[in-house]
Amino acid sequence: MRVVIGEDEVLLREGLGLVLSNDGFEVVASVGTAVELEIEVARHTPDLVITDIRMPPTFTDEGLVAALRIRHAHPEVAVVVLSQHVQRRYANELIGHREGGVGYLLKQRIADVRAFTADLRHVQAGGTVLDPDVVAVLVARASKLSGPVGDLTPRQLEVLGLMAEGRSTSSIAARLGSTEKAIVHHTSNIYDAFSLPVAADDHRRVLAVVRYLAAAGDLEGGASIR
Repeated sequence: MRVVIGEDEVLLREGLGLVLSNDGFEVVASVGTAVELEIEVARHTPDLVITDIRMPPTFTDEGLVAALRIRHAHPEVAVVVLSQHVQRRYANELIGHREGGVGYLLKQRIADVRAFTADLRHVQAGGTVLDPDVVAVLVARASKLSGPVGDLTPRQLEVLGLMAEGRSTSSIAARLGSTEKAIVHHTSNIYDAFSLPVAADDHRRVLAVVRYLAAAGDLEGGASIR
C-alpha cells in the first residue's frame, strides 16, 4: 500500500514512517505542511493519506482542509486524519463527504501498532474508522441529556459505541462474545430508539449514528485529549 504522510513534527513524522515501513506499507512521500501534502498526493496518487489536522502556518485546521480537498480531488484515495483533540466538527466533516475510505484517530492510537495499522488497512479497503475516545465523548455527552441514548441498555450502549467506531456486525459480535443475530437485534433497537432508517453498510451506519450523537450532545466546542 502506497502512503503519503503529512505531519509537521519531525520525530513523529519519521517514527510514523518507520512504523508503516516495518509493517509492509510503502511511504512514497513524507512532508511537514498541508501545501506540500496536496502537492505530493497529486504527484503520487497514493492509496492512503495520513495527515495531522493542525499544520503550519496557523496550526488550526490546515491538515483537515487539505484532507477534504484531497478527498474531493482524488476520490480514490483513502484519508486518515490524526489529532490530539476530540472534535465533533472534524468527525462530521470527514465522514459526511464520501462513501467510506476515511478515518479519524487520536495520535495516542499509534502506540498500539497492530491495531493502528489494521485500522489503516480497513480504511484503505473502503471502511470508516472513528477513534474510540471520540466515540466515548459523543456517547457520554449525549447520555447526559434526556432522550433515547439515556434509555439504552448497557449492552446497547456497548453496541452503539462499536457501531460508531465503524466496526462491522461480525466484529462487534466477536468483541462482545455474542452472536451476529443478537447484534443485529440490538442494532435494530438502537435505530428504532433514534428514529433512524436502517443503514445499508458500515459507513452509512457510522454516519447516521455520529450525526445523531453530535446533534444530541451539541458538541460545538469539542474536548481536548492530552
